[in-house]
Amino acid sequence: MSDFVEGRWAEIFGPRYLAVTTILALGVSLFAFNAFLSATALPSAVRELGGVEVISWATTLYLVFAIVGGAAAALIKRRIGSRWALLGLAGVFLIGTLVAASAAAMPQVLVGRAIQGFGEGVVAAICFALIPELFPSRLVPKVFGMQAVVWAIAAFGGPAGAGALTELISWRAAFLINVPLVLIFGIMVLLVVPASQRSNQTAGFPGLRLAVIGTGTMLVALAAIAPPVPAALLLIGAALVLVAAVWLDRRSAERLMPPDAFSLRTAVGSGLWLFLLMPVAGAATAVYLVLLLQQLWGYGPTLAAAIGAIMAIGWSGSSVTVANVRRRSTRRILIRTGPVLLALGLLGVLIALETSSLPVLIVSQLAIGMGFGISNGYIMLTIMEATSDAERDRTSALLPTTQSAGNALGAALAGVAANAAGYAQASQQGEILAAIVPLFLMAAVIALLAWFAALRMVRLAKQTPIAEFASE
Repeated sequence: MSDFVEGRWAEIFGPRYLAVTTILALGVSLFAFNAFLSATALPSAVRELGGVEVISWATTLYLVFAIVGGAAAALIKRRIGSRWALLGLAGVFLIGTLVAASAAAMPQVLVGRAIQGFGEGVVAAICFALIPELFPSRLVPKVFGMQAVVWAIAAFGGPAGAGALTELISWRAAFLINVPLVLIFGIMVLLVVPASQRSNQTAGFPGLRLAVIGTGTMLVALAAIAPPVPAALLLIGAALVLVAAVWLDRRSAERLMPPDAFSLRTAVGSGLWLFLLMPVAGAATAVYLVLLLQQLWGYGPTLAAAIGAIMAIGWSGSSVTVANVRRRSTRRILIRTGPVLLALGLLGVLIALETSSLPVLIVSQLAIGMGFGISNGYIMLTIMEATSDAERDRTSALLPTTQSAGNALGAALAGVAANAAGYAQASQQGEILAAIVPLFLMAAVIALLAWFAALRMVRLAKQTPIAEFASE
């Protein structure tokens, strides 16, 4: 392939691709909106239903089941085809929405959130897997740029929209807003997504591997809310369980993952490590920044959330800007630069909090967002180009699952680092400032590990034949 790859923004919104672009945007928006829904709507649900002691599990169960669903997505797609997989699991998501919205007690909300998570985990993963099927290589960066914009809109509009619905109507309305979105999504899938051929393989359902993946993810989730020492043990246990899941999958007749998943000997495996480690590092600000701004600077929730959302501006803006890059050499530079910007941004946030400097904080938040924005699309594109046609479904579907796992692991590690440094017991400003130093230093180190993974992926990708995607 030429070093120059033509592609224009107008194409993905033109007559040929508009319907497909809309489907992918809706699939991503369902996942993105619900990522921000619980923090806004669930406090009102707790006031009505009780059960404040289990409120965190509404997010935990959603995430755990989304990861399990994402791990099973490629298999489900092969068994029943893309169209019926998207329709069926969008229906599962809808059932979970109705269960949660009609809840008479918090346990029912938890059940609904778990069902939602599984359905949306599969839908999001299959939407990723459809990108190389439905778009030529030259348009894939534009599609990833579009998805970044959807996430940015969700970061701003999700909490605001859910808050308005909760305040003006009820928290149930915030859940039910998913209903028309799912119906529109289903109609678009019926009209646009081809009825792909089903696999004739008859291998058994991988229940053991999915259970092992779910167990490992649950241990990570438990570590996020446990005291430091038990949390560290839980994270070690989670790592061992998830390594066992990868080991079992490589030896299975019908795999959930590509055979080189998380192997540092290939571009695909190194890229998956990079795609995992960056959100692990970014979780430090995602979890703690809004709270720290309220504690240290006296900001209200709205202003603190607005400052926190600056990262989304940097992410979406830079992602759209670099989507026009054509040279592969430049794309490799962007991949290598992303983790460096992330590390510098994390250190900048720490400096800004320690010195009470709002300008430094804003610049640092933009740097963190740009670190993700300039690299994520080309990390995903490079991974998909480096994988074989036979493994592309598994690899593409694993990308959002890996990112969700990184967010979960990052939140747990951030909690362990902060609590081990005494953050939970800190009451004075000086104590808080001292406690967050290990948190941000750990995050910066993880970002540097991501940089090493980026260097290895880029080097190995140069030696790997480049695959083409959808035909013109």
